[in-house]
Amino acid sequence: MAGRIPPEFIDALLARTDIVHLINSRVPLRKAGKEYQACCPFHDEKTPSFTVSPEKQFYHCFGCGAHGSAIGFLMEYERQEFHEAVEELAQQAGMEIPAAGEMVRAGPDPRPLYDLLDQAARLYRCQLRRHPAAPRAVDYLKGRGLTGEIAAAFGLGFAPPGWDFLLGTLGDSTQVRERLLQGGLVIEQDGKRYDRFRDRIMFPIRDRRGRVIGFGGRVLGDEKPKYLNSPETPVFHKGRELYGLYEAQQANRRLERLLVVEGYLDVIALAQFGITYAVATLGTATSAEHLQLLLRAAPELVFCFDGDRAGRAAAWKALETALPLATGRQQIGFLFLPEGDDPDTLIRRQGRAEFEQHLGTALPLSDFLFDRLTDQVDMSSLDGRARLATLAKPLLDKVPAGVFRDMLGTRLAELVGVARNRLDTGAGAGRRRAGPPELHRRLSREWLAVALVLQHPRLAARLPEPDDWKTLDKPGLRLLSRLLERIAADPEITTGQLVHYLDDSLDEDDRRYLNRLTDPALLAGIPEDGREADLLGAVAALNAEARDAESERLCRRTSLSDLDDEEKQRLREYLSAARRDGA
Repeated sequence: MAGRIPPEFIDALLARTDIVHLINSRVPLRKAGKEYQACCPFHDEKTPSFTVSPEKQFYHCFGCGAHGSAIGFLMEYERQEFHEAVEELAQQAGMEIPAAGEMVRAGPDPRPLYDLLDQAARLYRCQLRRHPAAPRAVDYLKGRGLTGEIAAAFGLGFAPPGWDFLLGTLGDSTQVRERLLQGGLVIEQDGKRYDRFRDRIMFPIRDRRGRVIGFGGRVLGDEKPKYLNSPETPVFHKGRELYGLYEAQQANRRLERLLVVEGYLDVIALAQFGITYAVATLGTATSAEHLQLLLRAAPELVFCFDGDRAGRAAAWKALETALPLATGRQQIGFLFLPEGDDPDTLIRRQGRAEFEQHLGTALPLSDFLFDRLTDQVDMSSLDGRARLATLAKPLLDKVPAGVFRDMLGTRLAELVGVARNRLDTGAGAGRRRAGPPELHRRLSREWLAVALVLQHPRLAARLPEPDDWKTLDKPGLRLLSRLLERIAADPEITTGQLVHYLDDSLDEDDRRYLNRLTDPALLAGIPEDGREADLLGAVAALNAEARDAESERLCRRTSLSDLDDEEKQRLREYLSAARRDGA
């Protein structure tokens, strides 16, 4: 498996890619001054707010905030992984991704393991039709109402009884037997090896490219466990994979919604009735990796749980996992089924139309959040409402900064019965890292400089040599310094390339502000011919601030005799500069 692609190759690839041509081949663009426009492909709108800049090689939507480089567009629009997007652009540009020897390799080539897992899946499918013991499995599937067509669509199979069916059929060499062990198909215990899956209905688990990466097996008798999944292997990590996602993407060119259910048979039964957008986690709680994959795949996400206490507890865990990724760009809802029902039984009793009506009643994330919290306190008392604020504030602080978190804060203030700004003055707000202000507020000097350099990299060449501002301890200046270093290494770099560079290197807090810093509306009030002057003015003011701080520090020493010669010289220079600035 290929490791990290060298950043120099990514820079060269983006430099050779025309983002306007790339996007126009998928979303028709029209010329609008220096840029191109279209209705955003990532949210519904009637008036175009999606812009593509040929100069910056960057796209940005003023409506939903989607933005990025050519690679980012393919990842969002085509639901591709990073390496897949790079491979497609490289092919179009006639470039070869650096050979394996020039890349950091993550481990042995996994292709033989994929091939072996595919062989096992085909063998299991064959046994479902031919093995003498298979009629029990077929009867079970028919009893669950599954048709032969839907079983074939999901590749269902049968692992025969016995200890060595796979070992005896596929394990014709030491190398293959080792690979069967590596792929989780065989277990080794006390020096003996035997098949992991025996006398079970087999559900192949596919990744987003359709490759078999593991299996789930459902027992036909009373043995335990009822369901058995493949263990973690070099190609299968259950905390990152979703059953049915490949099939959902095959059935829907563009997914508008994903429904997250609990079991394999729920996914298959829903698909049989035309709900072809259901997926399931693999015997584990929804992870952050699951959420990232789901939110990239569809604009609406509905979690489906039993209405009992266990189901609501599982839903709350999913909500807590979702909060750091909840920007408001995608809808996240929670559907609780009637007691005693699961998606399989409900859709067979009610049919597709009525089942989808239930989906329309799913609780939005915000409603579920506040419903759950208000149930825990006495809302009729001051103490209860104060307790609500205490419970809610740590959860709201997990939500990325932006309009959605502001709206949650406003709703909390309404429930508690205090002014919105009173909630922002607590300890949680004090700990929150300072970032660039909202668009309607005046930018601080450091964030103005960052926004100007990020959106107009060539202005960096105009900056004077003195960089006293680097001594100031401000988050925005750390980012500015990194930007200037990157631009100095490549003076022709575009905004799109800078954004890609930053996405890989920023910490979580700075990445949260990137969306606003690249928003062209942020600088809309500054004429283009005045932006260089504003950058020079901001940096000059920051240099003066740094000199003042250093002068004050030196003057606070007990006497000038405590200063060494270098410090005395610096103090004379700072005082001289201060007199010039004052003049």
